[in-house]
Amino acid sequence: MLAVPGSNPRFLEKAQTLAADEVFLDLEDSVAPTAKAEARANVVGALREGDWGGRIRAVRVNDLSTHWTYRDVIEVVEGAGEHLDAIILPKVQDPTEVVWLDTLLTQIEKTTGLDVGRIGIEAQIENARGLVNVDAVAAASPRLQALVFGPADFMASINMRTLVVGEQPPGYTEGDAYHYILMRILMAARAHDLQAIDGPYLQIKDVEGYRRVAARSAALGFDGKWVLHPAQVEAANEVFSPSQDDYDHAELILEAYAYYTTVERRGAAMLGDEMIDEASRKMALVVAAKGRAAGLSRTKTFSP
Repeated sequence: MLAVPGSNPRFLEKAQTLAADEVFLDLEDSVAPTAKAEARANVVGALREGDWGGRIRAVRVNDLSTHWTYRDVIEVVEGAGEHLDAIILPKVQDPTEVVWLDTLLTQIEKTTGLDVGRIGIEAQIENARGLVNVDAVAAASPRLQALVFGPADFMASINMRTLVVGEQPPGYTEGDAYHYILMRILMAARAHDLQAIDGPYLQIKDVEGYRRVAARSAALGFDGKWVLHPAQVEAANEVFSPSQDDYDHAELILEAYAYYTTVERRGAAMLGDEMIDEASRKMALVVAAKGRAAGLSRTKTFSP
Protein backbone atom coordinates (compact mmCIF):
# COMPACT_ATOMS: atom_id res chain seq x y z
CA MET A 1 0.00 0.00 0.00
CA LEU A 2 1.70 3.14 -1.27
CA ALA A 3 1.02 6.39 0.60
CA VAL A 4 0.98 9.54 -1.52
CA PRO A 5 0.47 13.11 -0.21
CA GLY A 6 -2.58 14.65 -1.83
CA SER A 7 -0.85 18.03 -1.80
CA ASN A 8 1.93 16.93 -4.17
CA PRO A 9 0.83 16.61 -7.84
CA ARG A 10 4.25 15.25 -8.89
CA PHE A 11 4.02 12.41 -6.37
CA LEU A 12 0.44 11.69 -7.42
CA GLU A 13 1.60 11.25 -10.99
CA LYS A 14 4.65 9.17 -10.04
CA ALA A 15 2.52 6.79 -7.95
CA GLN A 16 0.71 5.62 -11.07
CA THR A 17 3.92 4.00 -12.34
CA LEU A 18 4.96 2.07 -9.21
CA ALA A 19 4.41 -1.64 -8.55
CA ALA A 20 2.10 -1.23 -5.57
CA ASP A 21 -1.09 -3.27 -5.16
CA GLU A 22 -2.92 -0.33 -3.60
CA VAL A 23 -2.28 3.41 -3.67
CA PHE A 24 -3.89 5.70 -1.16
CA LEU A 25 -3.99 9.43 -1.70
CA ASP A 26 -3.56 11.09 1.66
CA LEU A 27 -5.47 14.06 3.01
CA GLU A 28 -4.39 13.57 6.62
CA ASP A 29 -0.96 13.68 8.27
CA SER A 30 1.11 14.30 5.13
CA VAL A 31 -0.94 17.41 4.23
CA ALA A 32 -0.49 20.71 6.05
CA PRO A 33 -3.65 22.27 7.53
CA THR A 34 -3.52 25.19 5.10
CA ALA A 35 -3.27 22.80 2.12
CA LYS A 36 -6.27 20.57 2.88
CA ALA A 37 -8.72 22.16 0.43
CA GLU A 38 -6.19 22.20 -2.41
CA ALA A 39 -5.24 18.60 -1.68
CA ARG A 40 -8.88 17.50 -2.02
CA ALA A 41 -9.00 19.03 -5.49
CA ASN A 42 -5.70 17.37 -6.42
CA VAL A 43 -6.98 14.00 -5.26
CA VAL A 44 -10.23 14.27 -7.20
CA GLY A 45 -8.32 15.25 -10.33
CA ALA A 46 -5.81 12.41 -9.93
CA LEU A 47 -8.55 9.84 -9.44
CA ARG A 48 -10.56 11.05 -12.42
CA GLU A 49 -7.72 11.66 -14.85
CA GLY A 50 -4.98 9.28 -13.69
CA ASP A 51 -4.16 5.87 -15.14
CA TRP A 52 -4.13 3.62 -12.08
CA GLY A 53 -4.14 0.32 -13.96
CA GLY A 54 -5.37 -2.50 -11.75
CA ARG A 55 -4.31 -0.84 -8.50
CA ILE A 56 -6.78 -0.41 -5.66
CA ARG A 57 -7.48 3.31 -5.29
CA ALA A 58 -8.07 4.64 -1.79
CA VAL A 59 -8.14 8.01 -0.05
CA ARG A 60 -7.24 8.60 3.58
CA VAL A 61 -9.45 11.32 5.01
CA ASN A 62 -8.80 13.24 8.21
CA ASP A 63 -9.85 11.71 11.51
CA LEU A 64 -13.18 12.49 13.13
CA SER A 65 -11.71 14.72 15.82
CA THR A 66 -11.06 17.33 13.11
CA HIS A 67 -13.41 19.64 11.23
CA TRP A 68 -12.12 18.46 7.83
CA THR A 69 -13.47 14.91 7.70
CA TYR A 70 -17.01 15.42 6.38
CA ARG A 71 -15.82 17.72 3.59
CA ASP A 72 -13.07 15.25 2.69
CA VAL A 73 -15.60 12.48 2.21
CA ILE A 74 -18.23 14.57 0.43
CA GLU A 75 -15.90 16.30 -2.01
CA VAL A 76 -13.89 13.19 -2.89
CA VAL A 77 -16.84 10.82 -3.30
CA GLU A 78 -19.06 13.33 -5.11
CA GLY A 79 -16.15 14.35 -7.33
CA ALA A 80 -14.61 10.96 -8.13
CA GLY A 81 -16.63 8.22 -6.41
CA GLU A 82 -16.80 6.07 -9.53
CA HIS A 83 -12.97 5.97 -9.55
CA LEU A 84 -12.60 5.21 -5.84
CA ASP A 85 -12.36 1.78 -4.19
CA ALA A 86 -12.01 2.63 -0.50
CA ILE A 87 -11.87 5.31 2.16
CA ILE A 88 -9.24 4.95 4.90
CA LEU A 89 -10.49 6.31 8.22
CA PRO A 90 -7.57 7.09 10.57
CA LYS A 91 -7.41 7.00 14.37
CA VAL A 92 -10.55 4.88 14.72
CA GLN A 93 -11.38 4.47 18.41
CA ASP A 94 -14.80 2.82 18.45
CA PRO A 95 -17.31 1.30 15.99
CA THR A 96 -19.55 4.38 15.89
CA GLU A 97 -16.93 6.16 13.78
CA VAL A 98 -17.06 3.44 11.13
CA VAL A 99 -20.87 3.50 11.25
CA TRP A 100 -20.79 7.27 10.70
CA LEU A 101 -18.64 6.89 7.61
CA ASP A 102 -20.79 4.05 6.27
CA THR A 103 -23.92 6.18 6.69
CA LEU A 104 -22.39 9.20 4.98
CA LEU A 105 -21.12 7.10 2.08
CA THR A 106 -24.57 5.57 1.64
CA GLN A 107 -26.20 9.00 1.55
CA ILE A 108 -23.74 10.27 -1.06
CA GLU A 109 -24.05 7.13 -3.18
CA LYS A 110 -27.85 7.35 -3.20
CA THR A 111 -27.75 11.05 -4.03
CA THR A 112 -25.24 10.74 -6.87
CA GLY A 113 -26.43 7.44 -8.36
CA LEU A 114 -23.36 5.41 -7.36
CA ASP A 115 -23.76 1.73 -6.47
CA VAL A 116 -24.59 1.62 -2.79
CA GLY A 117 -21.97 -0.21 -0.76
CA ARG A 118 -19.30 -0.50 -3.47
CA ILE A 119 -16.84 1.89 -1.77
CA GLY A 120 -15.08 0.06 1.03
CA ILE A 121 -13.68 1.24 4.36
CA GLU A 122 -10.27 0.57 5.90
CA ALA A 123 -10.04 1.35 9.62
CA GLN A 124 -6.71 2.48 11.02
CA ILE A 125 -6.01 1.47 14.63
CA GLU A 126 -3.70 4.09 16.13
CA ASN A 127 -4.21 4.26 19.88
CA ALA A 128 -4.93 2.19 22.96
CA ARG A 129 -8.68 2.78 22.88
CA GLY A 130 -8.88 1.68 19.27
CA LEU A 131 -7.02 -1.54 20.05
CA VAL A 132 -9.21 -2.31 23.05
CA ASN A 133 -12.28 -1.88 20.82
CA VAL A 134 -10.81 -3.53 17.72
CA ASP A 135 -13.24 -6.48 17.66
CA ALA A 136 -16.24 -4.15 17.70
CA VAL A 137 -14.60 -1.96 15.06
CA ALA A 138 -14.03 -4.99 12.85
CA ALA A 139 -17.73 -5.87 13.03
CA ALA A 140 -19.04 -2.32 12.55
CA SER A 141 -19.86 -2.33 8.82
CA PRO A 142 -20.16 -4.69 5.85
CA ARG A 143 -18.09 -2.12 3.94
CA LEU A 144 -15.07 -2.80 6.12
CA GLN A 145 -12.25 -4.39 4.14
CA ALA A 146 -9.15 -4.02 6.28
CA LEU A 147 -7.71 -3.14 9.67
CA VAL A 148 -4.53 -1.08 9.45
CA PHE A 149 -1.95 -0.59 12.20
CA GLY A 150 -0.81 3.01 12.67
CA PRO A 151 2.44 2.62 14.63
CA ALA A 152 3.57 6.22 15.17
CA ASP A 153 0.40 7.54 16.80
CA PHE A 154 -0.02 4.28 18.66
CA MET A 155 3.46 4.46 20.15
CA ALA A 156 2.77 8.01 21.31
CA SER A 157 -0.62 7.04 22.76
CA ILE A 158 0.89 4.43 25.09
CA ASN A 159 3.96 6.53 25.97
CA MET A 160 6.38 4.10 24.36
CA ARG A 161 9.87 5.47 24.94
CA THR A 162 11.33 5.65 21.45
CA LEU A 163 11.50 8.05 18.52
CA VAL A 164 12.06 5.45 15.78
CA VAL A 165 8.75 4.18 14.43
CA GLY A 166 8.47 0.41 14.32
CA GLU A 167 11.77 -0.36 16.01
CA GLN A 168 12.08 -1.89 19.47
CA PRO A 169 12.21 0.75 22.23
CA PRO A 170 15.65 1.16 23.82
CA GLY A 171 15.96 -0.98 26.92
CA TYR A 172 13.36 -3.53 25.83
CA THR A 173 15.20 -6.82 25.35
CA GLU A 174 12.63 -9.42 26.41
CA GLY A 175 11.00 -9.94 23.02
CA ASP A 176 8.97 -7.96 20.48
CA ALA A 177 7.25 -4.87 21.91
CA TYR A 178 4.72 -4.92 19.03
CA HIS A 179 3.78 -8.60 19.09
CA TYR A 180 0.62 -8.21 21.16
CA ILE A 181 -0.56 -5.21 19.15
CA LEU A 182 -0.02 -6.90 15.80
CA MET A 183 -1.61 -10.16 16.90
CA ARG A 184 -4.61 -8.38 18.41
CA ILE A 185 -5.27 -6.61 15.11
CA LEU A 186 -4.66 -9.79 13.14
CA MET A 187 -7.09 -11.86 15.23
CA ALA A 188 -9.85 -9.26 14.88
CA ALA A 189 -9.25 -9.07 11.14
CA ARG A 190 -9.31 -12.81 10.59
CA ALA A 191 -12.36 -13.31 12.83
CA HIS A 192 -14.29 -10.94 10.54
CA ASP A 193 -12.73 -11.96 7.20
CA LEU A 194 -10.79 -8.71 6.79
CA GLN A 195 -7.29 -7.96 5.59
CA ALA A 196 -4.65 -7.01 8.16
CA ILE A 197 -2.20 -4.33 7.01
CA ASP A 198 0.93 -3.17 8.84
CA GLY A 199 1.66 0.55 8.91
CA PRO A 200 4.64 2.59 7.72
CA TYR A 201 8.35 2.54 8.48
CA LEU A 202 9.46 6.16 8.53
CA GLN A 203 13.21 5.67 7.99
CA ILE A 204 12.67 5.67 4.23
CA LYS A 205 16.35 5.38 3.26
CA ASP A 206 16.89 2.36 5.50
CA VAL A 207 15.50 -0.29 3.16
CA GLU A 208 17.02 -3.14 5.16
CA GLY A 209 15.34 -1.79 8.28
CA TYR A 210 12.04 -1.72 6.41
CA ARG A 211 12.62 -5.27 5.20
CA ARG A 212 13.35 -6.47 8.74
CA VAL A 213 10.26 -4.85 10.26
CA ALA A 214 8.03 -5.97 7.37
CA ALA A 215 9.25 -9.55 7.78
CA ARG A 216 7.85 -9.55 11.32
CA SER A 217 4.27 -8.81 10.31
CA ALA A 218 4.53 -10.95 7.15
CA ALA A 219 5.61 -13.93 9.25
CA LEU A 220 2.60 -13.49 11.52
CA GLY A 221 0.23 -13.54 8.55
CA PHE A 222 -0.40 -9.87 7.71
CA ASP A 223 -1.47 -9.26 4.13
CA GLY A 224 0.75 -6.25 3.43
CA LYS A 225 2.43 -3.10 4.67
CA TRP A 226 2.44 0.58 3.83
CA VAL A 227 5.27 2.04 1.80
CA LEU A 228 6.24 5.72 1.90
CA HIS A 229 8.93 5.76 -0.78
CA PRO A 230 9.52 3.98 -4.11
CA ALA A 231 12.60 2.28 -2.61
CA GLN A 232 10.36 0.42 -0.16
CA VAL A 233 8.02 -0.98 -2.82
CA GLU A 234 10.34 -3.72 -4.06
CA ALA A 235 11.20 -4.72 -0.49
CA ALA A 236 7.51 -5.00 0.43
CA ASN A 237 6.68 -7.11 -2.62
CA GLU A 238 9.61 -9.40 -1.84
CA VAL A 239 8.88 -9.80 1.87
CA PHE A 240 5.16 -10.48 1.49
CA SER A 241 5.69 -13.03 -1.31
CA PRO A 242 6.68 -16.59 -0.41
CA SER A 243 10.09 -17.89 -1.45
CA GLN A 244 10.25 -20.07 -4.55
CA ASP A 245 10.95 -23.14 -2.40
CA ASP A 246 8.00 -22.48 -0.11
CA TYR A 247 5.70 -21.84 -3.09
CA ASP A 248 6.78 -25.07 -4.82
CA HIS A 249 6.33 -26.99 -1.58
CA ALA A 250 2.82 -25.60 -1.09
CA GLU A 251 1.78 -26.55 -4.63
CA LEU A 252 3.24 -30.04 -4.16
CA ILE A 253 1.22 -30.50 -0.97
CA LEU A 254 -1.99 -29.45 -2.73
CA GLU A 255 -1.36 -31.72 -5.69
CA ALA A 256 -0.31 -34.69 -3.56
CA TYR A 257 -3.22 -34.31 -1.17
CA ALA A 258 -5.69 -34.16 -4.07
CA TYR A 259 -4.18 -37.34 -5.50
CA TYR A 260 -4.18 -39.32 -2.27
CA THR A 261 -7.71 -38.32 -1.26
CA THR A 262 -9.30 -38.92 -4.66
CA VAL A 263 -7.26 -41.71 -6.29
CA GLU A 264 -6.06 -43.69 -3.28
CA ARG A 265 -8.89 -42.38 -1.05
CA ARG A 266 -6.66 -41.74 1.96
CA GLY A 267 -7.13 -38.81 4.32
CA ALA A 268 -3.48 -38.72 5.35
CA ALA A 269 -0.40 -39.65 3.36
CA MET A 270 3.33 -39.09 3.06
CA LEU A 271 5.01 -36.52 0.84
CA GLY A 272 8.64 -37.50 1.11
CA ASP A 273 9.35 -37.53 4.84
CA GLU A 274 6.35 -35.32 5.66
CA MET A 275 2.89 -36.46 6.64
CA ILE A 276 0.16 -34.39 4.97
CA ASP A 277 -3.54 -34.18 5.79
CA GLU A 278 -6.42 -31.70 5.62
CA ALA A 279 -4.65 -29.25 7.94
CA SER A 280 -1.61 -29.39 5.65
CA ARG A 281 -3.86 -28.57 2.70
CA LYS A 282 -5.27 -25.50 4.44
CA MET A 283 -1.80 -24.21 5.29
CA ALA A 284 -0.60 -24.85 1.74
CA LEU A 285 -3.56 -22.95 0.29
CA VAL A 286 -2.39 -19.79 2.06
CA VAL A 287 1.17 -19.97 0.75
CA ALA A 288 0.14 -21.06 -2.74
CA ALA A 289 -2.36 -18.21 -3.04
CA LYS A 290 0.28 -15.66 -2.06
CA GLY A 291 2.72 -17.15 -4.57
CA ARG A 292 0.19 -17.06 -7.39
CA ALA A 293 -0.71 -13.47 -6.54
CA ALA A 294 3.00 -12.61 -6.69
CA GLY A 295 3.26 -14.14 -10.16
CA LEU A 296 5.47 -17.09 -9.20
CA SER A 297 5.62 -20.16 -11.45
CA ARG A 298 6.13 -23.73 -10.32
CA THR A 299 9.51 -25.36 -10.75
CA LYS A 300 8.59 -28.77 -9.27
CA THR A 301 5.80 -31.25 -10.03
CA PHE A 302 4.31 -34.08 -7.98
CA SER A 303 4.94 -37.70 -8.88
CA PRO A 304 3.16 -40.40 -6.80
